[in-house]
Amino acid sequence: MKIRSKRYKGAVSKKSSSESYTINTAIDLLNNFEAAKFDESVEVSISLGVDPKQSSQAVRGTVNLPHGSGKEVKVLVFTDSPEEAIAAGADFAGLEDLIKKVKDGWVDFDVALSTTNAMKEVRSVARVLGPRGLMPTPKAGTVTDDLASAITEVKSGRVEFKMDKTGAMSVLVGKRSFESSKLVENTEAALEAVNAARPEGFKGRFIKRIHISSTMSPSLLLDLN
Repeated sequence: MKIRSKRYKGAVSKKSSSESYTINTAIDLLNNFEAAKFDESVEVSISLGVDPKQSSQAVRGTVNLPHGSGKEVKVLVFTDSPEEAIAAGADFAGLEDLIKKVKDGWVDFDVALSTTNAMKEVRSVARVLGPRGLMPTPKAGTVTDDLASAITEVKSGRVEFKMDKTGAMSVLVGKRSFESSKLVENTEAALEAVNAARPEGFKGRFIKRIHISSTMSPSLLLDLN
């Protein structure tokens, strides 16, 4: 049996168990919940109507949040020119040395980028990076030869999203410390990006439910209209 804190129970008492909210109203209500002692992350959780067993209906993409994610992002770059990547802002850069570390279980980074040529060797660690959502892919924009731009985008607030095996996903949209207007704009940008990732030819209701919550708060159902 889960034991809920007084803070959590107090937040639950402020929301309706069945009512859905506009983005603006939900974020205003979220900000009225008692905050934790750390700067909580804010996420939207989305339930999709696709069939997760069909590879043609896989949903994945990125969004450039207009006000950043508020998260300090550690970027690793697989490249034959590590000096250039480090100069562009990467936290780690290299090829054979980093591949060996990853094979040994090291994954102390948030985003992995790769040049096109390096991908031939990076594929050898797909079994390590893939399950963690860290494998560079062209579709996610993490396989590129314009490393400077990619590193800048990731550091400034580009967030990757990927559907899980149940047809659901979570997208980071900021921190509790953000102004409400910035959280609203980030949330709108995230939902637009997910909508744009709708599989070609998919028929039916693409987005079934959307909830928004912070790390320690109950979730709030958003009005799909």
